[in-house]
Formats: sequence, structure tokens, C-alpha cells
Amino acid sequence: MTDAVVQTGKPARIPLWANPRIGLVVLLIVLVVLFSAMRPAFLDTRLTLVPLQSDISVYLVVGLAQLMVLSLGHMNLAVGRMAATSAFAMGLVHDKLGFGLVPSLLTGLIVGALLGALAGLIISRTGVNSFVVTLAMDFALVGLITILYTAVTDGVAFPDQPAGMGALRSDTFADYCMGEVCGPRIPLVVPFALAAALLVGLLFRFSRLGREILMTGSNIRAAELSGIPTRNRIVQAHALSGLVAALAGFLLAANNGAFSASLGDQFLLPSFLAPVLGGTLLAGGAVSVLGTVLGATITQVIYKGLNLLQFQFDQLQLYIGLVLLAALSLDRVRHVIASRRGAKL
Repeated sequence: MTDAVVQTGKPARIPLWANPRIGLVVLLIVLVVLFSAMRPAFLDTRLTLVPLQSDISVYLVVGLAQLMVLSLGHMNLAVGRMAATSAFAMGLVHDKLGFGLVPSLLTGLIVGALLGALAGLIISRTGVNSFVVTLAMDFALVGLITILYTAVTDGVAFPDQPAGMGALRSDTFADYCMGEVCGPRIPLVVPFALAAALLVGLLFRFSRLGREILMTGSNIRAAELSGIPTRNRIVQAHALSGLVAALAGFLLAANNGAFSASLGDQFLLPSFLAPVLGGTLLAGGAVSVLGTVLGATITQVIYKGLNLLQFQFDQLQLYIGLVLLAALSLDRVRHVIASRRGAKL
């Protein structure tokens, strides 16, 4: 998992104390200590830590889906509906065609990629802002999902799921032992999220495609003059966003135990929180995969801690907003102070 940044001139030199990832690590440690002191059950493995890891895995992947288009300076407001539509496709091919876990997942990933590519194609060919295009797609998919579930399932969810999804929901590596040696209490969905983060990091760090997407996001005119097919890169970035959103839908379906119509309803805000809190620029041209991992972790730690403290939903939303606003403000203060002291950021 690496950070990828398009820069001009000499590489940026950020002092250790001004590094945003260091600030996020410190904030995460403070939150864990605080919640553990206020509610010791926060450190209970089965009650808190195992479900927390599953939640972090889902929302890390959601953040990566948004990061793919933030790299262009775009946004994907349909990320939750793409996940829901892809999950419907997974449930459909299992229910009607008898597909197993892997073929169902691959079908969903293809559907997600196609939806993302469609959004990217419209944006690149018409020049309409990504906000408008993906918002329109979100509204369209809301209606489509409702129609599809009503027509196919006579309800809001498929009655069963592929063999193996139950294990993804309930099992950890500690449940699979060899002799007296057992694995850690890590849910089976965690490797999916880590693999996604690693692949996205490698894409932006080492691949030509990733570098050209970042260059397109940094300065599309300069990228065109450099011979980069910017329209294709826009389509490809949005296709990847849809594909990763489909993976997030699969992981949430595994956690919930069902492919349902409401899947992905809560994806939009966390999809922005994780990458932006982690240092990805809204203007495009720079992404931080490691920061997205930390951002997703912090967000879910706050949610879990406040839930254990028995906050009402409205209170929970208020306090998480205030905490994250404070974190972003402190990060900005660090950068301003570093800049005034002559650091090259």
C-alpha cells in the first residue's frame, strides 16, 4: 500500500511532524486509548474487534472506489448504487443460474466495471461534470434496483447466498487450525480489502495507467499535450471505481448475510471521508492509499466507540463530524506552519 503523488520540480520534503499520515496514526492511537478507558468492552475481541475489522474492510474498499475518480478531480456519487446493482447481479446469477461464489463475484465485478465505464464515457464525451453525471446515475439506479428486486425476488433480498459467504461473515482465521496452531482473530473478509489496497497502491505507484490517470487529474491540458489519451483514462478510472465499488458491495453482502436492495445506502459519506481524511486531493493529481487505510480505520473506530458509549444515531453523526473536522483542520494547520518555516510541501 503506497502513496502516489504527481509532482513538478523537486520532490516535496515534508518534516516528520507535518506528515499527515503520522498525524492520523497519532489520532488513531488517542481514539483507541480513549474509548478503551471509557468502555473496556472496546477491546473485547469477539464483541468489538472482529466486527470492527469487518467494517473497516468494507469501508476501506468503498474509500478506494472513490479514490479512483478523486485521482482525476472527479467524484462518484453513485458509488453505493453501483455496489447495490452489482450485488443484485451476484444474487441473480446464483439464484437463477446456480453460480458459485467465485463466478457470482466475477459477474458482479464486471457489472460494476461496466456501470463505471458508462459514467466515464458520458463524462469524457460530453464534458458534463462528474457530479451531475454520477448524481443522475445514482437516481436512475435507485429506481432500477427497486424494480429489479420487486420483479425477481418479490421482496427486498434474495433468499439465499452462494456457499462460502456464510464463512466470510462469521469465521476468522482462528477458526481454521492445524494441530495446535491457530490463526489470529482476523475475519476472512480482511484479505479482500488488503489485496484491493495493495493493488490500487501498485497501480498508482508503478503502472503507466496509474501515472497517466494522475497526470490527467493534475493538468488535463498538459496531459493531452504529452500524448496521453485523456478520454480513455477518464473512462478507465471510472470503470475501476465501479469495479472496486462492486467488491465493496460483495463484502457488505457477506457481512450482512444477504444480497439486498438497501445495500450501499450508507456508502456515500464514508467513501469521501476515508480518502480525503487520508490526504487524497479533491482537486485531483494526488492520492494516498495508505492514508485511505488510516482514514477508514479512524472513521470506523469512532463509529464503534460512540456506539459502545450508547450515543443516539443523531448524536453519533454530530460527533463524528466534529472529530473529523477537527482532524482535517489540525492537518491543515500542520501544513501551513511547515510552509511558513520554509518546508517544501
